[in-house]
Amino acid sequence: MAAEQARQRRAAPWAPPVLSGDRLEAGLRNLEIDVRRRLDGLLQGNHLGLVPGPGSEAGEARPYQPGDDVRRMDWAVTARMTQPHIRETIADRELETWVGMDLSPSLDFGTAVCAKRDLAICALAAVTHLTRGGGNRIGAVVATGQRTDRYPARGGLAHARGLLRKVAETPLAPEGTRGDLAEVLEALRRPPRRRGLVVVVSDFLGEVNWLRALRGLSTRHELLAVEVLDPRDVELPDVGSVVLADPESGRQREVHTTPLLRKEFAAAAAAHRTEVASALRTVGAGHLVLRTDSDWIADMVRFVMARKRRWSGA
Repeated sequence: MAAEQARQRRAAPWAPPVLSGDRLEAGLRNLEIDVRRRLDGLLQGNHLGLVPGPGSEAGEARPYQPGDDVRRMDWAVTARMTQPHIRETIADRELETWVGMDLSPSLDFGTAVCAKRDLAICALAAVTHLTRGGGNRIGAVVATGQRTDRYPARGGLAHARGLLRKVAETPLAPEGTRGDLAEVLEALRRPPRRRGLVVVVSDFLGEVNWLRALRGLSTRHELLAVEVLDPRDVELPDVGSVVLADPESGRQREVHTTPLLRKEFAAAAAAHRTEVASALRTVGAGHLVLRTDSDWIADMVRFVMARKRRWSGA
């Protein structure tokens, strides 16, 4: 598997760098260069970085456009101009970002160019470098199911690089360790933190028992959910007999990948993805999907540009 992934990495110029062993430091440097080269400057004029949105300070009024939030309607200007107007808001000048990282054993898996864990760290790197500067701060809660590490929100390049290094060096949890995304979200909720941006990075596999905690976060923070997927999370290949293992329970089962089994597996995976997307939509969270077989930076660019068009009224 490792040799196959190395071959695929060489064939895919967009593949994430290796973030383990003696190649960790070089990989983190390459990752920072990739993020800055392809993403830096993408959000010129949008202070809130990945999730540009309304702030708390009143700005200028402009004519209403279909799709605008009616709660931002400026009735005084509307009555004076006899045309619907909304009031723009200006973002706060300092942003505090908190990242909830799910690094449970289910993310130590990958059949394409990298493991889902590597892609999760890439997502953290993008958020870190895009929201850095201007007095902004970033902190993280990282959980593997066996341990939970908290890194306080601070600013500066040294803190950003140190945070990425510490998260990348987080030891893997032993097989059979069950992760708990709801616990990660509760750790972000309590104690209450300054209003800002909360980013949740996970594969969102398993029971959707985290909705209540996420809804609690949405009342105070702007939310972004980064869903990390592998092709084998959504479909089974036609490989005959294969042993399937659940890394978070340790259970194994040998199955034969018949067309009927593959169809049922794909249907169940699609239903779960739909349930996750619906849950994120109900709390107003941005939903970014990254796959181990896709150009993750291109996917992030498309997501950011779609958010920009939505908030600009285009």
